[in-house]
Amino acid sequence: MQAYVAVVGGGEVVVAPSTVRQWWVLTLRMVRASVRNGELVTALLAPSVFTLGFYVPLNRVMSLGHGVGSYSQFLLPMIVMQAVSFCAGAAALRAATDARDGLDERFASMPMSVVTPLVARTTATLYRILVAVSAAIVCGYVIGARFRGTVWHTIGFVIFAALVGLLLGLLGDLLGALSRSPEATTQALVLPQLILGMVSTGFAPAEQFPDWIRGFARDQPVSGFVNVMRALSGDPGPVSWAILGPGLLWLLAGLVLFGVASAVVAGRRHR
Repeated sequence: MQAYVAVVGGGEVVVAPSTVRQWWVLTLRMVRASVRNGELVTALLAPSVFTLGFYVPLNRVMSLGHGVGSYSQFLLPMIVMQAVSFCAGAAALRAATDARDGLDERFASMPMSVVTPLVARTTATLYRILVAVSAAIVCGYVIGARFRGTVWHTIGFVIFAALVGLLLGLLGDLLGALSRSPEATTQALVLPQLILGMVSTGFAPAEQFPDWIRGFARDQPVSGFVNVMRALSGDPGPVSWAILGPGLLWLLAGLVLFGVASAVVAGRRHR
């Protein structure tokens, strides 16, 4: 990826390497690593574990007088959320490992755009996210969930789920790049994911929570994301701005915030 010298008319001209080629080489490096170290297999199998862990113990309880018709339909968005959250953890681990091993400093010394390594890591993360979302949808179909809306609603579901995964991946990458410690980064991600996941409308309707925490469970980001996916999958109720708005606003704000923050951190390392 170093610049190379071309001889033109008896003179030497320094030719910069292609940014697209650099991005592609770095992306392939991480995609191949994910195949070798088992990250891709984990992205495929994790949704199965989440489905068994959530659906088997909760299906009978939640289907009896708790305002939930088909619990498999109700649970599908949360299976997807857990799958993409797992990919975000892998992104954080990769960013922290690269920072700890000095790869970021090495890239900074090369004739390379400051954001190329970040874009490559993000692309590799998005690849794993699409695999995980596909696996989660298959698991949802196995337990009885179905897409009941239009084709465009189904496409919107997949795109929205991938963008939520991208948001979480950017957050994980940012934390990993700042901490430079894979162990500390992984631990820092576990607690927020656990709290926001359990105290959300992913597993139970907001009405099932105590009054003192119901507002938080209803209005926090994970609930907003789940509500969007639930509406797009065809759960009873209209696909309206009142339902989609909060989740879309959380998504847009997160992508802008963490995207800019990641670019700033990457830029500082090239100074």
